[in-house]
Amino acid sequence: MYPGQQGQPYPPQPYPPQQGQPYPPQQQYQQYQQFPPQQQYQQHPPQQGQQAVGDGMMAPAPGLSPEQRDLVLRIQNTTKVFVLGLFVGIPATFGGAHFGITEKPLGFAAVPVGIVGFVVGVISFLKMNAMKRQLRSITADAWRSPVAHLQSARKAATLAAYLNGLLALLSLAVAVFLLIAGAGWGAYGNSFGFGALMLGAAIPLGQALAAASTIPQLLRVIPAGARVGQSLYSVLLLLGIIVTFRGGGWDTKAVAAVFTLICLGAVTLLAKAGKTMRGESG
Repeated sequence: MYPGQQGQPYPPQPYPPQQGQPYPPQQQYQQYQQFPPQQQYQQHPPQQGQQAVGDGMMAPAPGLSPEQRDLVLRIQNTTKVFVLGLFVGIPATFGGAHFGITEKPLGFAAVPVGIVGFVVGVISFLKMNAMKRQLRSITADAWRSPVAHLQSARKAATLAAYLNGLLALLSLAVAVFLLIAGAGWGAYGNSFGFGALMLGAAIPLGQALAAASTIPQLLRVIPAGARVGQSLYSVLLLLGIIVTFRGGGWDTKAVAAVFTLICLGAVTLLAKAGKTMRGESG
């Protein structure tokens, strides 16, 4: 029976609606109308050892431990100082000396600045290598291959050693080529060109030393040498591609194309050799 029948009054209405006014808010729905702040979507600042977007540095691999990640970031910062010292020190030293001999003694004023930059670069390079050795000592690739007893791993290590030896020879050849070609480019008659030429020759010379240093590691079946060889070959590969498409005559482009194919093949073989030494399939 409905309310209001048989003399029963309707229940009181506490909030009667007024004409032209909306109903008051229903209390039972208020809990759904107010939402808490979305904390889970807020951006958190990067913690120590992490990087934010726009830092201008390569992001370390996500699988690194905190100790490895800290070392990677320190190596990146030291590399910046090394590159800056190298790119300032070598041209200023050689270019300033060239200008002082061929033009005015004022050019010798740049020599001390260049020497300071070069020394800073060398110190940073030594620190960087020390940190790299420390990083390798806490990574799996720094230790002897777990399958070093297998003939396939020993063959892969020997192949990688030969490839890195070839890399050292190719890097030396690039340095000599730059020094010889510089005469045709007029670099020896220009102080700025001479400084740039010395810088250009120093880069492959450093690569040759780095490649040669990995050979003892590979002879002990340590996979880290293959990774270093891949990185160094990649630099020469980029150089070969640039000369192939931007070089002078067709003979230069043909030599650069062959050089590029050699580097590409070496990168592929070193990647395969590294997987074999680590005992990985595929």
